[in-house]
Amino acid sequence: MSDTATLTRAAAPAAKPVASPRATRKRLLTWLGLAVAAAALAYGAWWLAFAGKTVETDNAYVGADTAQVTPLVAGPVAKVLVNETQIVRAGQPLVVLDDADTRILVDQARAALGQAERKVRGYEANDAALAGQLGARDADIARAKSDLDRTRTDLDRRQALSASGAVSGDELTAAKNAFASAQAALAQAQAGRRAAEGDRQANSVLISGVSLENNPEVAAARARLAAAELALSRTVIKAPIDGVISKKQVQVGQQAQIGVPLMAVVPTTDAYVDANFKEVQLKKVRIGQPVELTSDLYGGGVKFHGRVTGLSGGTGSAFSLIPAQNASGNWIKVVQRLPVRIRLDPRDLAAHPLRIGLSMKAAIDVASAR
Repeated sequence: MSDTATLTRAAAPAAKPVASPRATRKRLLTWLGLAVAAAALAYGAWWLAFAGKTVETDNAYVGADTAQVTPLVAGPVAKVLVNETQIVRAGQPLVVLDDADTRILVDQARAALGQAERKVRGYEANDAALAGQLGARDADIARAKSDLDRTRTDLDRRQALSASGAVSGDELTAAKNAFASAQAALAQAQAGRRAAEGDRQANSVLISGVSLENNPEVAAARARLAAAELALSRTVIKAPIDGVISKKQVQVGQQAQIGVPLMAVVPTTDAYVDANFKEVQLKKVRIGQPVELTSDLYGGGVKFHGRVTGLSGGTGSAFSLIPAQNASGNWIKVVQRLPVRIRLDPRDLAAHPLRIGLSMKAAIDVASAR
């Protein structure tokens, strides 16, 4: 039986030697060293390729030049044609004011224009009449001169005969009186002509050098009509830009006042981003550098593109309601942030519209000069 056991042990394969703990530790350290080296090489490659070429921040928010819708004429609100969050186009009617009073003003201005045109035509007719009067005064002067010459001749003849006694004193006196009357008549005729000429000149000043359309009185009346028609057109308040209706605060029957906002129109395809970078990140930032952005709304899968259009003139703390008093005794240095304005590509905004105030992440390619 012992022989059988011996043969069985001899036929069995030899047992695998067990690795010592020291060899296992050495192998693990080797793999760890290789992993660290690979990570170092990867980081070095990334640093050479990308490090120092971009500056990033997630302290960035969407902004836009919002248009305030305010009435330019006062009046009761007759219709409100839009609702909050509605998308509108530039020129689309938003609110209609009651235009009854304004239409009356238009009718009054139109009537005043007609009166002004008729008045100027009257000036033109007066000019012809005054020209006739001036001709009549010329005829009076000619007649008065003829009478003066006749009476002068009679007076000279009688004065020559009076010395011989052929003409009585009464007859000579009558001749002298007739001559004096002729002189007075001539002076009166000349004065009448001067008055007629002055009247015509005064009337000519009102119409000379301009047509009926360009006459100052007609032009002023036409301007008043245009102002009334403009006020009438402004009773229909239209959207100044494309965008979304926001902050709507107008209802039918409300008395609209000039300059009081009724609503706002927020553009969705003409937005920008204000990215607040730390001051230590701005050394290489220049206007015109490209920017890649992502929005928390759409996630990292949607990339927005833009360019730096400017840097603010001061930090946020400098323009805060209560600026920091750094001259006080207990001072702690805080890294400041400066807003950087980024204009977004309109094509990206058309494909993925944004709303003002949304959070963004921005990465500026500072390796690019522009």
